[in-house]
Amino acid sequence: MSDQPSRNFHPHPYAWHEIIELTIDSLSNLGHGVGRAAGDWVVFVAYALPGERVRARIYRNSPNYSEADLVEVLVPSPDRVEPFCRLFGDCGGCQYQHFAYPAQLEWKRRQVEELLLHLAGLSFPVNPVVPSPRQDHYRSKITPHFQKPRKGTIDEIGFLRHGRRQQLIDVPQCPIASEAINAALPRVRKAVHDRAATYKRGATLLLRESADGSVCTEPTDVCEAEVGGVRFEFPAGEFFQNNPHILPDFAAHVARQAAAGGACAYLVDAYCGSGLFCLTAARHFRQAAGIEISEAAIDWARRNAERNGIDNCRFQAGEAHAIFDTVRGDFDPALTAVVIDPPRRGSTPEFLNQLLDFGPARVVYVSCDPATQMRDLGHLVPAYRLVDVQPFDLFPQTRHLECVVTLEKA
Repeated sequence: MSDQPSRNFHPHPYAWHEIIELTIDSLSNLGHGVGRAAGDWVVFVAYALPGERVRARIYRNSPNYSEADLVEVLVPSPDRVEPFCRLFGDCGGCQYQHFAYPAQLEWKRRQVEELLLHLAGLSFPVNPVVPSPRQDHYRSKITPHFQKPRKGTIDEIGFLRHGRRQQLIDVPQCPIASEAINAALPRVRKAVHDRAATYKRGATLLLRESADGSVCTEPTDVCEAEVGGVRFEFPAGEFFQNNPHILPDFAAHVARQAAAGGACAYLVDAYCGSGLFCLTAARHFRQAAGIEISEAAIDWARRNAERNGIDNCRFQAGEAHAIFDTVRGDFDPALTAVVIDPPRRGSTPEFLNQLLDFGPARVVYVSCDPATQMRDLGHLVPAYRLVDVQPFDLFPQTRHLECVVTLEKA
């Protein structure tokens, strides 16, 4: 942090870099400790844990809260552990390496429960978070960055520093990335440094491990993954879940929830990508259909169906304004389950209205951002009832998680 306040710093209720003491009561959805000082004033302190008494240094005052850096832990939490990465606290990639893993899981479960209540208005028990079989070296993809060369030299190759919007920290090794990626990283970094004079601007690198242990470094390289006995191919630069250790259980749960009770004969995967949920669940249904706006993703999904001999699953490109029209004449909504896995920003009101109009018997909503997921549930719950909420920890040591919510037609 700079020694001088920014021009926009507001000096109330605290002065720039004023040191305060407070007790941390909870965690925010960004993974910051939350405490109250000066009466009932909320202060967010990164890397502080619930139950701790800390000293913190103020660096921002907002109209309703302040933000502070952790200076000293006066009374530590029994769940505080030693981070396994020497860059933890400086690198912005991880938020929880100092937090015992069982406690990480419980706080993630509580946060889903709170979001469900506050954003969807629903009081509903959230299942314990399914843990990742690995808590380190689990990521099969990383995307380090570097900035524009200065005098023909590239400096840091890594990720954003904690609390900074542009400044990078150099990351020669990443202990949450797979062993294969860490083995390839020095070679990739050296190639960038050696070619520094050829870069006119900064760039983002790609390292993605394929099923055979090789590491793809070009977005158009073809990667492979195996999930639940289904073999997938996809471009390395395209979206595919990047924790292969938990992915089989994750996909199997989505399939079970879609097929629960045996009441549905048809499956629609409405954001199908290269076919992950559609192909791993197809055996539970008479017919399955994957729908995507991206024609390129549809081509890969079709290839994956063919190479796995799955002949009851079709893939179609759907227009954003009429995505269910591709199946409306063939699939009886009363016998159909729909899986949706939208981007982090959630579904659009237009899509949710189309889903309600189609009216499937079951909806399985997969999300990497429970906040937008619970917001969208508020749109669906008048027509659907909530039957299951299951978080999965695809991202140990970070604030992120995946959540699978199952709904039935009311």
